[in-house]
Amino acid sequence: MTLFDVYPLFDINIVKGKGCHVWDEQGIEYLDLYGGHAVISIGHAHPHYVEMIGRQVATLGFYSNSVINKLQQQLAGRLGKACGYDDYQLFLINSGAEANENALKLASFHNGRTRLVSTAKAFHGRTSLAVEVTDNPKIIAPVNANEHVTYVPLNDVEAMERELRKGDVCAVIIEGIQGVGGIRIPSAEYLQALRKVCTETGTVLILDEIQSGYGRSGKFFAHQWAGIRPDLITVAKGIGNGFPMGAVLISPEFEPVYGQLGTTFGGNHLACAAALAVLDVIEGEGLVENAGRVGTYLLDELQKLPGLKEVRGRGLMIGIEFEQPVKDLRTRLLKEQHVFTGVSGTNVIRLLPPLCLSMNEADLFLERFAKVIG
Repeated sequence: MTLFDVYPLFDINIVKGKGCHVWDEQGIEYLDLYGGHAVISIGHAHPHYVEMIGRQVATLGFYSNSVINKLQQQLAGRLGKACGYDDYQLFLINSGAEANENALKLASFHNGRTRLVSTAKAFHGRTSLAVEVTDNPKIIAPVNANEHVTYVPLNDVEAMERELRKGDVCAVIIEGIQGVGGIRIPSAEYLQALRKVCTETGTVLILDEIQSGYGRSGKFFAHQWAGIRPDLITVAKGIGNGFPMGAVLISPEFEPVYGQLGTTFGGNHLACAAALAVLDVIEGEGLVENAGRVGTYLLDELQKLPGLKEVRGRGLMIGIEFEQPVKDLRTRLLKEQHVFTGVSGTNVIRLLPPLCLSMNEADLFLERFAKVIG
């Protein structure tokens, strides 16, 4: 059997990581400014994370959701306090796409509606409903094209209100900061107007914080910069620092019903140990504050460099846009300067480093980046 060839791969085999650095099988060290798609939140191989996972798997790695799991209860309490939503409910699953699937289902159970509103350039996952609210026809299979979704431009209050005032929209789903769409930030005014019209029309507001949450923006969730409270919040990526995990944070207005949602692996003992370790480190090492501080520095310094069309972002979620495609630039960064970065579309370099990125490592990136654009 061979692998199903759907990923264009760099010819690099990463075998070790530590903090914001990774090494390939040849022993070459790379500065990691991408964190495996924003997944590595507390750094590679953090000793506390390693110890907690090792201790848990040696005790009990898995049992089903048919019995009490006190680690789930601990995680719900800790996460609620950490993010400021301690009155919400928590449903644990395995991935970001699955979190969005369940959020969209909950919204439809809640108000009985079927029409959804999403934004231009949105990305919410690759499964059934999640891919339908993703603005990329190339990855929407015919079986998923069910005409549930209307797309509106980001930050266009009038267009959003026009759709919601029709009174038939089940839910609006929006990213705290668009990631795949190019690091585009919904304005505070837009999110505040959206919250108001959702309340007035009985529309469920879903904030997808899968990439922009868990401290990456300098607040626990990116939408908190606007001072709003969504009905449902979806998280994944940084929640487990590489252990597959996702979750939905659910407003107390939603009443749970036995059998309404379910999962085999979601919230298992090992996943909860990973998530608790992540919260320990985020809180103990002040990583939300660090993301804000180092991210602001990076944004300011990048804006001083010549030849860039625009630099945008918040915290350690940064997009560097060029007039020309960045494919060759990204490859040079990797091959010549040994720096991992991501891309959004064809013209944007995307930075999503671990939240523990230091000022010295930020300077190291700036030095190497300047060499390939100079």
